[in-house]
Amino acid sequence: MLTLPLEPTDDRANPHFKNAESCAQWLGQLQLTNLQLAHSLLLTQIQELNRYPMRGSERLDILELLRETVGYVQNDYAKKLISKSLPLSESELMVFVAIVHLWQALVLGYQRCLQAFIAGDKQLEEHGALLCQRCLLYSGLEIFEHLRTGYEFDARLWHQLHQLYAFAEEQDLQMAEVADPLNIKHPYSNCRSIYIKILLACHARPAELSRSQLQLLDRWLAQWSGTLTVERSYTTSKGDAQPLAIDMTSERGLQPAKQVTHSDSTRYLAMVPLSKLLRVMTILLQQGQTPQQTGLCEHCNSTDCIELLTFLHQSWCEDINARFGKRHPVAHHALLCYKPEGIYAHLSGRLFKQPKQDGTLGSKARKQIETFGRVLQDKPGKETEETRFPLETCKFDNESILGAHLTREGMFGERVSRNQLVGLRPGDAESFILGITAWANVTIAGQLQIGIRYLPGIAEAVDIRATGVNKTISDKYVPAFLLPAVAALKIPASLVIPRDWFQPGRVVEIMHQNAEKQNVKMNISVERGLDYERIGFTPV
Repeated sequence: MLTLPLEPTDDRANPHFKNAESCAQWLGQLQLTNLQLAHSLLLTQIQELNRYPMRGSERLDILELLRETVGYVQNDYAKKLISKSLPLSESELMVFVAIVHLWQALVLGYQRCLQAFIAGDKQLEEHGALLCQRCLLYSGLEIFEHLRTGYEFDARLWHQLHQLYAFAEEQDLQMAEVADPLNIKHPYSNCRSIYIKILLACHARPAELSRSQLQLLDRWLAQWSGTLTVERSYTTSKGDAQPLAIDMTSERGLQPAKQVTHSDSTRYLAMVPLSKLLRVMTILLQQGQTPQQTGLCEHCNSTDCIELLTFLHQSWCEDINARFGKRHPVAHHALLCYKPEGIYAHLSGRLFKQPKQDGTLGSKARKQIETFGRVLQDKPGKETEETRFPLETCKFDNESILGAHLTREGMFGERVSRNQLVGLRPGDAESFILGITAWANVTIAGQLQIGIRYLPGIAEAVDIRATGVNKTISDKYVPAFLLPAVAALKIPASLVIPRDWFQPGRVVEIMHQNAEKQNVKMNISVERGLDYERIGFTPV
């Protein structure tokens, strides 16, 4: 039986609408041109409606009328959070919290109706499947908003989701098809497909996906979730994708089946059908079919789709530890710096400045290079702090040879985005490692967590400038980083340069810290991020 708590209704509640007719009139007068005001009014009135005592069937009619306007306003309001770095600013966080509260207000409204259904309301006896579907749907939208924004959701949402699906299963409503006229592409769905969709989305390492990739994932899961089943037991064959499991009494999502102790509340997702589907789609795209022909996307290119399909197969159907290296808990801390200029300063021990026209260094600098191999700061740390390049202290949560999972110790610091260049110095190490933010999210406690992917080799801070007569950019020097070849891994040397600076065939001059120069020709772009591009080169 459903045991989700609901606050008692209150006779003093006074929403602007108390039946479907007055609700339709209120919606007709709602001004959608002022998005913030419209959102605030909807949230206030639905919360007031949830407190107001009324018959379940009347409440259901009102909620069904509100759905379209709420969906429209929510989608538009959420655009304010697109491509925002983490943590969110105070104003951005207020938008995010308001969106989450409105989805939860709809869940609570439908739960009121479900409460009346359980109590035996005869006017709702044919609507059990619809009420469960709507509760799961809006619980999922609340979770998806957290995934898109990069904020960890309260574990109580897992409890809410599992309880709702367990009730649908108990009432044998999980497979009943429910009409959803607001969903044009998929006008019918059921509780099981929605439940599976939410579980898989949360298990797809969503923090590593862009907002556009998450939207594509949402679209694909709406197509695929109906092909999977939720079972009480499982069988496997050698070589098959291993099943995933869920404990419906827990506050957790999917886990590998071998890590879950079986009980009456355990359910399993056989991943073999989805594994085959993902591999078939990938092969079709590799053979030349378009995303449009395979039904994957109308506007995407094949390369992006193949990349996401491969990522999803790794997340859902493969042993991540075996593929990417087992992560180990570590006890030490790290110092972190951001932005190419800041990383340059900490890596070289001096601020980036345009070299003299003749490229010469002062006698003091030359002596320091001869003795220490680099120019020293007069007072270590002082100059970089004064120019807004402070180091942040982060705690290592775990680490592998390929990267690390870090948690910022303080509550304040730089705002961080995916695919951003960072410099990291573990413990008492003397040198910094170059890395890329693979993902970022904010915990319930408000702390920033970052996944760092290490770039190979010990980076050298260098100055580079374009040469030749066909330059399309300034001939001034810019900060860059030289990564040496790693022979053991067959990785050639590469340059990390400012974004949008790359041009195939361009000849650039590299000035090292000892003032030595070399000319190289840019070959290919290896990877491109938010504020950097990593390129291959050949000496000239």
